[in-house]
Amino acid sequence: MTQPEHHHEISPAMVWLLAIASGLIVANLYYAQPLVGPISQATGLDPGAAGLIVTLTQLGYCVGLLFIVPLGDLVENRRLVFIALLVAALSLLGAASTSNATLFLLAALCIGISCVAAQVLVPFAAHLSSPEKRGQTVGSVMSGLLMGIMLARPVSSVVADLLGWHAIFFISAFGTAALAFVLRSKLPQRQPQNAISYPALLASLWHLLRDTPVLRRRALYQACMFGAFSLFWTTVPLVLAGPHFQMSQTGIAIFALVGVGGAVVSPIAGRRADQGKGHSTTLISLCAPVLAFGLPLVLHGGHYLDLALLVMASIVVDMGVSGSLVVGQRAIFSLGAEVRSRLNGLFIAIFFFGGAIGSSLGGWMYAHHGWNGVLLAGLGFPLVALLAFATEPRPPRGLGAPA
Repeated sequence: MTQPEHHHEISPAMVWLLAIASGLIVANLYYAQPLVGPISQATGLDPGAAGLIVTLTQLGYCVGLLFIVPLGDLVENRRLVFIALLVAALSLLGAASTSNATLFLLAALCIGISCVAAQVLVPFAAHLSSPEKRGQTVGSVMSGLLMGIMLARPVSSVVADLLGWHAIFFISAFGTAALAFVLRSKLPQRQPQNAISYPALLASLWHLLRDTPVLRRRALYQACMFGAFSLFWTTVPLVLAGPHFQMSQTGIAIFALVGVGGAVVSPIAGRRADQGKGHSTTLISLCAPVLAFGLPLVLHGGHYLDLALLVMASIVVDMGVSGSLVVGQRAIFSLGAEVRSRLNGLFIAIFFFGGAIGSSLGGWMYAHHGWNGVLLAGLGFPLVALLAFATEPRPPRGLGAPA
């Protein structure tokens, strides 16, 4: 039985709540990234294994996307979010309290798994919105989520400088627990009507991927875009701290804050998609990283010009990723309420895989070929997406472009 769509337009206050909640939840995945050094020293983790702190969090997130997020099509959504956030709060508290490497890594894995609550909220927002404004609503929520990703690193760096690395996990643990109760109080109930068992639900993921060309196409675009995003943000702190710029951690944190400006295009991209301009918005979004990586590659000048180009690149890369993501999610959310959570889980899991490739490739290219090698590798991701986009049929004028 198909879940009926919500017919009353979502309130601006609810959109704000979902956007802020998504950002706060997903930020938990990134607090540890700039703190790998002090955490590994405090827990006695071998330097060669320090990367597991980030890797296990991301791995846990992928596990949650494939095994927890699909439950949004089966169980009552508000209760699912509430339970996941309580588990996240306990996991954060565990990370803050332990000095044992094994226990910290286990906590990191659990943080990743439970913080997929953010990806239950995004299709929840689509369900509450009317089809005419769904793109704009999803864009607003995703702008909050993306700002959470971008702000997490500088915030954790500043908190760690002031109060030590444990503090950010303690603060977030209590904040996440409080958020769980706020959402339980404010969110409406949503009970999906799917008469399907959990094993059958998981088995359906493969069928959805196989039988949904829109999902495959949009996931490919976003995997390339997130690959470019991850490559850039993995390597640019190394460049800024290097001999050419010699920035402090505070300076790098300020640079990261400037890049947050790229997230403001999310509601704009969603509005354009609602107006039937998804095809052109996708093209603009896919071209953005070409500009971001291409200009620093061909233009060289003094310290200030090079820094200005990097600032421009940080904003343009984030704009491209944000725009493509919102149009993609609007496209897959238009395919039916009864499969929305599963489609979202698959979509996010696939493009996170692209992000993992970008992160690892960026570090390798920087170590072996320097910043120019990173820029060339970064160009490759959007060019692959543009080649795939060239095969996409152009929709009739005046119609939306869900694919």
